[in-house]
Amino acid sequence: MKKHTTNCCALLLLFLLAAFSCKSPRQSENILDYVDPFIGTGFHGHTFPGATLPYGMVQLSPDTHLDGWDASSGYHYDDTAIYAFSHTHLSGTGIGDMGDIAILPFTGNTDTVPLAFFRKESEQASPGYYSVILDNYNIKAELTSSLRTGFHRYTFSGKESRNIMLNLSHVLQASWGGRTIANEFEIIDKKSVKGVRTSGGWARKHVVAYYIEFSEEFNLAATVLDGKAGRETSFSGKDASIFFEFKESDKPLLLKVAISPVDPEGAKNNMLSEIPGWDFDLVKAEAEEIWRQALGGIRIETQDSSVKTNFYTALYHTKMAPFIYQDIDGRYRGMNNEIMQAPGGSVNYTAFSLWDTFRAFHPLITISDPEMAAVWSEALVQKYLEGGILPKWPLASNYTGTMVGYPAVAVLADALAKDLAPANLDKWLEAALASSTWQPDIYSVLDRDLASAIMTDHIRFKENLGWCPADSLIKSVSYGVEMAYYDWCVAKIAEAAGDSLRALEFYKKSEAYRYYFDPGTGLMRGKNYDGSMVSPFNPWYADHVEGDYVEGNAWQWSFFTPHAMDKIAELYGSIDRYETLLDTLFTTDSRLDGEGASGDITGLIGQYAHGNEPSHHMAYLYNWTNAPYKTQEILDRILKEFYLPEPAGIIGNEDCGQMSAWYVLSALGFYQLCPGEAVYTIGRPMIDRAFIRSGNGNFEILVHNNSPDNKYVKELRLNGEILENPFFKHSDIREGGKLEFFMTDSPV
Repeated sequence: MKKHTTNCCALLLLFLLAAFSCKSPRQSENILDYVDPFIGTGFHGHTFPGATLPYGMVQLSPDTHLDGWDASSGYHYDDTAIYAFSHTHLSGTGIGDMGDIAILPFTGNTDTVPLAFFRKESEQASPGYYSVILDNYNIKAELTSSLRTGFHRYTFSGKESRNIMLNLSHVLQASWGGRTIANEFEIIDKKSVKGVRTSGGWARKHVVAYYIEFSEEFNLAATVLDGKAGRETSFSGKDASIFFEFKESDKPLLLKVAISPVDPEGAKNNMLSEIPGWDFDLVKAEAEEIWRQALGGIRIETQDSSVKTNFYTALYHTKMAPFIYQDIDGRYRGMNNEIMQAPGGSVNYTAFSLWDTFRAFHPLITISDPEMAAVWSEALVQKYLEGGILPKWPLASNYTGTMVGYPAVAVLADALAKDLAPANLDKWLEAALASSTWQPDIYSVLDRDLASAIMTDHIRFKENLGWCPADSLIKSVSYGVEMAYYDWCVAKIAEAAGDSLRALEFYKKSEAYRYYFDPGTGLMRGKNYDGSMVSPFNPWYADHVEGDYVEGNAWQWSFFTPHAMDKIAELYGSIDRYETLLDTLFTTDSRLDGEGASGDITGLIGQYAHGNEPSHHMAYLYNWTNAPYKTQEILDRILKEFYLPEPAGIIGNEDCGQMSAWYVLSALGFYQLCPGEAVYTIGRPMIDRAFIRSGNGNFEILVHNNSPDNKYVKELRLNGEILENPFFKHSDIREGGKLEFFMTDSPV
């Protein structure tokens, strides 16, 4: 081979009413049997095993790890102690936050802060459900959830007092700045309480209102407010814990915890709307059915059980974020910190890990859940309307300024390329322009430190000088090459909006990657203000904080020109030289020079680092050379070695679905190198057959002669026609049809 729903209930109905028939001989299989929420909870995957719904605002999970990098999700598989079960978590991030409204059942006296211990073999987790035995208290803890309400069931031995701790001081990553700012609490009656918790950390001001109901009457044993013990039935303060006592019984104690980004009344309304009764098993069954439908959009067949577990668990992890951040009545807290009412037809979401997820996660969603992709695109533009700029990494209605450039435009451009954008693109273009050009006014709107992380000087130098000078800025190369791609995305939006002059302007800016290209080495290097290249130059050198490259080195950042693949021969001198450089990338020494090298650089093959996003497209680059079989060789290794059905089975931070989305797409046999251009390139499929729901039926993938040895693609057919090149269009999936791979054991 040569080279939008109107409200949140409607969102659930999309899952429950998914009556598409992805027919296959194994349709009767229960997909949930192949989902293991513990995958990614070991090593540095940073996932959590608790109960949640697809894109649910509640992520009810045990907190076993409170500080350090591996506390980012609140859980690490190596731990055997549980501090609490809290209701908000992040999946796979490299920075931690959340851990709100922490609950822990215990027995004995209420004079000390309880801590539970457990054995790993007593843990169970499946989509929508988690359970564990707390050994030192002899309590079986079970968790399930709806979109905005966590449901707890605790079964005590019946021989000791039954107690519940509500810890409103509980934070994740205290050493990284996580802290409690304020608490308001009130006992409503003998079975219910409410309050508002405000915390700070990665999200500088995170407001969580809550409403809690117990299945039985409680006795208020104690309150501890700012270190002072008492029995306050209502209070305002900072650090607070409340201890509740219940009569001895072997009858399960149940409690429901609803949360809201607005107020306790909103939380109560969420609870009454989503879980009005006390049937735990019914709510668990409903959660499982929602997950079954959500994961049923892609059906695969394979004789390899590891592939099936990896695939459906990865698909599960692509449903963790972004998550809904809006009450059932449509109210939410906006990026301006004001209480907003969702515009008609839109839903507010948060936790967009955009620098990670524009690469594979968002392209996957345009295939597996295009309605959601459209909703999220509009949600990003709405954040611009509220805050004045598109976010990089919005969290709980906060700008964080985390990561590089303005990646939201890549998500918008890809939605546009796949006919998922509105007819009127005026606001989209306005948002893209405001985020990609120097806007010093943002410094008068946001805190200066935060503004400087969002509207960085890289943009100012790009506008005034053309490139980011390495002797004036850190991270200059990473910002430079990524902003070139983002400007291409802006050009695409401008072109579709009918602004041809803006489109030409940004197409010209999109060639800025040339400033950093060193013809001598074939790598991207720092360029100083006077136009000279940074010297000395060591492409193995990496510095996590002060270097020219973000979370990587020159090897890992020199092949990011996704929008300019037609110019590769011109840039490198020849396609053969480009191929040789790729060969070197994958075979050179895997060493990292410099004491400050990033811990994110994991999963090394040569200098390719699959554990971090800048490398994720690189294995597919051979499809633009005369040796596409090399793509298939490398993918075979990545898919088999870096994704395993075990807790440590994800080779780096999962990053809100990006690592998993890469696996889903690659296991199906294709990948989108350039979001914004609705074209896929093929790889090495791991499955034997797949059925994907599409707009006009089903898209089938059939892999002939697939086996561990047959990793090379001999022939590719689309709807019976031989494809001479390893590419096909998004419209081919949307319109339905059949893609066939014919595999062999020798390079072709």
